[in-house]
Amino acid sequence: DERIAGALAGTQVRIAMTSPGHASGTDRLAECARAAGWADDTIVVNLQGDEPFAPVSGIRAVAALIAASDAPMATLAAVIGDVDELLDPNAVKVVVDASGHALYFSRAPVPWPRDAFATCRDSLPAGGLWLRHIGIYAYRAGFLQTFAAMPPGRLESIESLEQLRVLEAGYRIAVAGTPEAFPPGVDTPDDLARAERHLAAMRA
Repeated sequence: DERIAGALAGTQVRIAMTSPGHASGTDRLAECARAAGWADDTIVVNLQGDEPFAPVSGIRAVAALIAASDAPMATLAAVIGDVDELLDPNAVKVVVDASGHALYFSRAPVPWPRDAFATCRDSLPAGGLWLRHIGIYAYRAGFLQTFAAMPPGRLESIESLEQLRVLEAGYRIAVAGTPEAFPPGVDTPDDLARAERHLAAMRA
């Protein structure tokens, strides 16, 4: 986006203008890795633009997670605290196995508490654990090229979630909890208005 490049002009931030034809942010990052000549074992953190207030601790945590994992990709999740968030399709949910790897990501409310929601959907059932995916990823640079060489997956296309390409191809994604709260991401006009208020409060 030329507007972002213009806003960063004169800073020490390295800017890369990539092809407009990429299907996802990870495909775009793969182009950056190729252009930069990063070694295959270089750890790359992808902090997407819809998480403008991500805490530094979260960036460090996902980098440490991929460094300690044999999975080719890592991400973070936070506990969902209310039923509205669980039912919101803009809040992506993740289901994790016993070893801390993602089983599935969805915009749908998963896992679905069948018995509890059969009688009441006003609150989260006691004893459950639902996780909201945080839009931050870490990879090794070599896997970025593997990802970019794979065609978009069927599940990725249905849910519009790029990380499903990885799971559908049989690769694992390591998942850890956030070390501190991530402010809500920016996915809708209401989110943008809230983010602008938050930014104004930070500057006050």
